[in-house]
Amino acid sequence: MWQAIADQISTELDQEFRITHKQQLATHSDNLLYHLSGGEQHYLVKLNHREVLDSFETEALSLKFVQNRHCLKVPQVVCAGQTIEKAFLVMEYLPLATDHPYGWQALGHQLAFLHQADDQAMYGFDWDNYLSATLQPNQWSGNWSVFFSEQRIGWLLQLLAEQQQTFGDIDKIVERVRQRLHHHQPMPALVHGECWRGNVGFLGETPVMFDPACYFGDREVDIAFAELFDPMPAAFFSAYQQVHPLPEGFTERKDLYNLYHLLHLAYLRGGRYRWQAQELVQQLLS
Repeated sequence: MWQAIADQISTELDQEFRITHKQQLATHSDNLLYHLSGGEQHYLVKLNHREVLDSFETEALSLKFVQNRHCLKVPQVVCAGQTIEKAFLVMEYLPLATDHPYGWQALGHQLAFLHQADDQAMYGFDWDNYLSATLQPNQWSGNWSVFFSEQRIGWLLQLLAEQQQTFGDIDKIVERVRQRLHHHQPMPALVHGECWRGNVGFLGETPVMFDPACYFGDREVDIAFAELFDPMPAAFFSAYQQVHPLPEGFTERKDLYNLYHLLHLAYLRGGRYRWQAQELVQQLLS
């Protein structure tokens, strides 16, 4: 397997790569993560079952899409593919730290620039992608309330129903979400899609974001999720506001946007996330 991955790296870069050292790294995801080195070359490799190739390929596309905006640093993609045993994604290896005293301010500025980088009229993306290992539909829509209520909340409620997890009448919940956002038609922004502290690292004081679930949507979804679990430092939010202030009503919308992530975590793990999601659904319907 490793020889096949090394051969594909060599082919992609048009220079020979031989693995001299391999180290498994800790990760919060279901993927296996390895640091490969050979001479002066260093790469990060994600491994999973062969069926995960589509997830790796869409992640690679999203990373390249963000990279082409020249606003925010992300790992450079080398290649994605399959061996007989596994699917893999190869990226440049970056020795990242989890914190930097000035890095969070830089991240706030740069995410704001990313949110301003495109002149897009529609919500969605050119391809469906994945939130962790869960398929995320991104069919283009001209209406934000319809896109979010159906392709975010409705989609996950259907997946949860297939697990026998019910939160109420799906059509009623989707319609209530649509009504809540009916008068909110933000400028579509390229969002990271899974913007939390666990997907941020620092190369010196340069922030790096990874594991995107990109689409064009309301930029508030990124800021809302950044506040939900282990919130990013105040310097991040202040810096973001300096460049691209949030509109009136964000405080009222952020729980609705975070309902998507809580439903997703309920789908993956159940437990306390189910109860948190249920509480937000009850507030929505009351």
